[in-house]
Amino acid sequence: MIDINCHILPGMDEGAKSLTESLKMADIAVQQGITHIIATPHHTEGDAATSADNIIGAVDYLNGKLKEQDVPLKILPGQEPRVYGEMLKGLRSGEVLPLNQTSEYVFINLPRDYVPHYLTQLQFDLQIAEYKPIIVHPERNQELIANPDKLYRMVKNGALTQITAASIVGKSGKKIQKFAHQMIQANLGHFIASEANNGHKKSFYLKQAYGTIKNGFGNAMVYQFMENSQYIVDNLTVPKEQPERIRIKKGLRIFS
Repeated sequence: MIDINCHILPGMDEGAKSLTESLKMADIAVQQGITHIIATPHHTEGDAATSADNIIGAVDYLNGKLKEQDVPLKILPGQEPRVYGEMLKGLRSGEVLPLNQTSEYVFINLPRDYVPHYLTQLQFDLQIAEYKPIIVHPERNQELIANPDKLYRMVKNGALTQITAASIVGKSGKKIQKFAHQMIQANLGHFIASEANNGHKKSFYLKQAYGTIKNGFGNAMVYQFMENSQYIVDNLTVPKEQPERIRIKKGLRIFS
């Protein structure tokens, strides 16, 4: 199992506060059945603390410690950039790091309450430059919950999305859980990731999320999500089903 969004690196943004905590997170990940993690510290425009060089160095350091302790887990470099208008410039300069360092896949972390007006143009510019944008946890964005057609249009135009495991199992509330399940039903979700940030506050829940998806949508959907994460690591094109519009007035059953 691959986790493509995790804040496991010690001492970076909201992630593990120490090496000890990183190693505890690694143990939890292994218990979940995770073999590879893409470490994704947040990136904010102009903030050098989570620069690409620092992330790559921290990944090498943590991999060394995991090897010393015989922990069967591999950490790969990545970044979770908070959306800003000059993201493409940041990617070209090396300030913004794609997933697994050299892939074409790049995260876009939206604000919680709204969708920036320039996002449509940014998505277009990234795709013209042969990047593949992945909208991170759209199920938690209040504007997209209220107007899911905006998400439909982004996916229809080529964007991918990553749903948080905790959202699927209800750890973020019923409203967010319902929208996450609606996204899966409508082929508007492409990846499941933990977004775990330490061993206590926000844990992995990947195993539980895949169990919920199996119960509600079948084994084929579970395998599809797992394979999609592998495609990122291998920098291969993720196959996509035709997206559908979410019917707001027709509530879907919440599977648990």
